Amino acid sequence: MSGKDGLMLDFDLTEEQRLLEQSVREWAGREVAPRIHELDRAHRFDPNILPQMAELGLLGCSVPTEYGGAGMDYVSLGLISEELEYVDTSLRVIMSVHAGLNCLSLLTWGTEDQKQRYLVPQAKGHKIATYGLTEPSAGSDVRGIQTVAVKKGDRYFLTGEKMWISLADVADNFLVFAWSDPEKKKQRDPAGISAFILERSFKGFSSGTLKEKWGILAGNTGFFKMEDVEVPEANVLGKPGEGFKIAMFALDQGRYTVAAGATGLIRACRDASAKYAKERKTFGSAIAEHQLVKEMIAQMESDYQAARLLWMRAGFLKNNGRRNTRETGLAKWFATVASERAAGDAVQVHGANGYSDEYPVGRFYRNCKGAVIYEGTREIHKIMQADYVLEFRQDRPTRCELPPYAG
Repeated sequence: MSGKDGLMLDFDLTEEQRLLEQSVREWAGREVAPRIHELDRAHRFDPNILPQMAELGLLGCSVPTEYGGAGMDYVSLGLISEELEYVDTSLRVIMSVHAGLNCLSLLTWGTEDQKQRYLVPQAKGHKIATYGLTEPSAGSDVRGIQTVAVKKGDRYFLTGEKMWISLADVADNFLVFAWSDPEKKKQRDPAGISAFILERSFKGFSSGTLKEKWGILAGNTGFFKMEDVEVPEANVLGKPGEGFKIAMFALDQGRYTVAAGATGLIRACRDASAKYAKERKTFGSAIAEHQLVKEMIAQMESDYQAARLLWMRAGFLKNNGRRNTRETGLAKWFATVASERAAGDAVQVHGANGYSDEYPVGRFYRNCKGAVIYEGTREIHKIMQADYVLEFRQDRPTRCELPPYAG
């Protein structure tokens, strides 16, 4: 099928993509799935998962080989995210913050020196990276951040706190956003925000883990504090004042992995529900024969197919170096809301057993809610999509484009 500008959109996976999908599915099913219930119950992140993901080439999957990555296309990044979240959301979160939000930002905005010092070891999995935007008083309102960067000579000194940071107590490197222009901060002018690359070893940096989460219990989520953390000028990503643009660019990549991951969660709910419905009997027959149970499973299937098409459309645009904020936002909004519906229905199909920790659907239900909130709440995405339709919002080509896939 020919798309805009004569580009061909092919819904069939390439042989390489099919092999990748199968290998990730087999690895996650073999190495993580048997232990995920135990890890979730213990609220424990297993750091041994990271070197295995690195060995498979997942942590730098869409980074070119010249920078230590696997050189895969962006649809492959989506396939990986879907397969990982099929087993558990905590696995996909690693891809979102390390491969999506951080590595792809460095690939697009970084200097050659920054790519060699940070992107290469991250793509190889020698270093783990994350993204620091959210603060205790600033989530969807990015201009509400309070972290400041004071320039003294060829150094910046950062002070502030970031909250709800995935891999906060695990990551080596951090992409951090702060106000570098005090006058623009007073005016809430986003042109006063800059992006910085921090290392855990920088003096004045400290982190901690949040203990009272409701979901994604097998993942590490926490906070980090900066008290006059000294950052060399060479660690400014992009130009001073481009931080807001970089943050929005990064969210296009993170939301993409969230959309694909939520699609995997819908499939997990569908498969668990179908299996249970054929085994569980009431009133003399399997509940799979009951019309309203079929209706819930049919809705899961419909949502899964639609969500997969939406994130693949966004991946197609990324592969061709085209702006995809609208399409990625739509995919993220639809897939996460649909995953919440699927998880709720999966618990319902399981009845009282759905309320038991013995079955995985309770974990699915706890895990799905986070994605409806982070990287743009469903309400923010509703407003965005309405504004596109009403022509109140229009994406213009900027520097904020991924390099097209060159494979």
